[in-house]
Amino acid sequence: MIECETVPESYIQHIIDYKPSHVLIVDAAVMGLKPGESSLLNPEHLKVFPPISTHMLPLRIFCDYFASTTGAQVALLLVEPKDTGFGEGLSPEVEDAEHKIVDLLLKVLP
Repeated sequence: MIECETVPESYIQHIIDYKPSHVLIVDAAVMGLKPGESSLLNPEHLKVFPPISTHMLPLRIFCDYFASTTGAQVALLLVEPKDTGFGEGLSPEVEDAEHKIVDLLLKVLP
């Protein structure tokens, strides 16, 4: 796991050096769901230029570039935030979702 914060593009070479066949990007996204609910998506379902993003490089462009550079299959696991204001820490709903997602991934990944 690589925690990229708000600048995943700064970690491209590190990830390329790892030579992954699959990459799962976990990120917050306002989707109109309840806080902590998640959705697994193909990056192609994202708009290229979202109106608001915490990323310098739009996530869709990052995913497209990353997939073409590495040949890896890229998927997104997006989690609905409770609050999109600036600050640190997770809401209880999102923190609960984090634990469930980590537990699930640890069970299904070798």
